[in-house]
Amino acid sequence: MSEHDYTAVITVERSRQEAFDAAVDLRAWWSEEIDGDTDRLGAEFTYNYMDTHRCRMRVTEYVPGRRVAWLVLENSFVFTDGAEWVDTTIEIDIAERDGKTEVCLTHRGLLPQHDCYDVCSKSWDFYVGRSLLDSITTGHGHPNARGRANLPAEAAVGAA
Repeated sequence: MSEHDYTAVITVERSRQEAFDAAVDLRAWWSEEIDGDTDRLGAEFTYNYMDTHRCRMRVTEYVPGRRVAWLVLENSFVFTDGAEWVDTTIEIDIAERDGKTEVCLTHRGLLPQHDCYDVCSKSWDFYVGRSLLDSITTGHGHPNARGRANLPAEAAVGAA
């Protein structure tokens, strides 16, 4: 992992498999506007955030209970050219640490010099630090609903 890639880590008191199952259910913590399988190697899916952000991804790694990775194939933002996400990967690694489960999301290739970095990193902070955390621990995340954002105002402009 590069020190320049975006990374967020949360620790939960759930099993590795429980954390993994919640993490691959993107509709439960990221957005209800995801079409396609997010939990099958080779599957492709699309993500939509209102009229602000759209992308198409492919599941490139899938190791139950341990790791999943999605490669961004296409991307568009209304506030920048969108190419910043193309060929980046969103990776989730799950590990046991000191009797707890650590969930690490790395957006490899999301770099601080990118126009979208501020907005995207704040969005990931919310989605991982609050929505995914709550999805794992309570069974109820805070994904964007179809046609409606669920982000705090400071992260909502061009949400990840």
